[in-house]
Amino acid sequence: MSIKTGRVRKAVFPVAGMGTRFLPVTKANPKEMLSIVDKPLIQYAAEEAISAGINELIFVTSSKKRAIEDHFDKNYELEAELVLRNKKELLETVRGVVPAGVSCIYIRQPEALGLGHAVLCARPAVGNEPFAVILADDLIATPRGDSCMKQMVAQYEERQASILGVQEVAREETNKYGVISPAVAGDALYRVNDIVEKPNPDVAPSNLAVVGRYVLAGRIFDFLENQGKGAGGEIQLTDAIARLMQEEEVFGYAFEGKRYDCGSKLGYLQATVELALEHPEVSDRFRAYLRDFCGAL
Repeated sequence: MSIKTGRVRKAVFPVAGMGTRFLPVTKANPKEMLSIVDKPLIQYAAEEAISAGINELIFVTSSKKRAIEDHFDKNYELEAELVLRNKKELLETVRGVVPAGVSCIYIRQPEALGLGHAVLCARPAVGNEPFAVILADDLIATPRGDSCMKQMVAQYEERQASILGVQEVAREETNKYGVISPAVAGDALYRVNDIVEKPNPDVAPSNLAVVGRYVLAGRIFDFLENQGKGAGGEIQLTDAIARLMQEEEVFGYAFEGKRYDCGSKLGYLQATVELALEHPEVSDRFRAYLRDFCGAL
């Protein structure tokens, strides 16, 4: 039996993908370790989870993703060198990658069978509790408000039902996403009547797409365990959510924040520029540079 009530304490990060859209840089480096200014994508995702009160970070990885484990591990030699050089701020930055009270768990996905399979791999660590799923490719910036996951956890705690992060997309792009059939249930909240994986624009139930953020009841694992392959020949999380909806309510939440599709080159570049303009160390000089550069075009 899944546990529907209680605090969301665990987040799953499916990070086993090959990152083919960024080759050749991802030939030897995980795409989740691509940097936006001075932090890798996976750290932005982890910080978002931690901001929501989550204290167990579960990474579903592959044999080529050791750099992610190294990033969240302690580096005693680096810390000792920073202490020796009296680099206190940098030392705090390094030590703060994983705050006190937060633990990291790493689980290997033996073969790439889709997002649903990656989430299922986390079951031994999650158990039957409600949990978050965060796709690091989707960087969601909320510089002047609560993080996307903090907003969604609040919605879960109020509704005690699974919450999907949704956003309007162009109708011609529905074939890239899981798309919901919505019914208004509150401010920025929709009851999900149906969900379809990557529908063609002419048959999509709406233009509200699920974009890399979920808070799910533990019951979802029961469906994933007994699920065949769906769209693209993969085990789709969307299909399991559709089955979960037959037993209990599922909601879509139109979060506040700006999403960058960092799984694409254009989205990654947009995130780099716009977050650099918010960065306290470089924002003023970078803004001046962009003015000069754009004036020279």
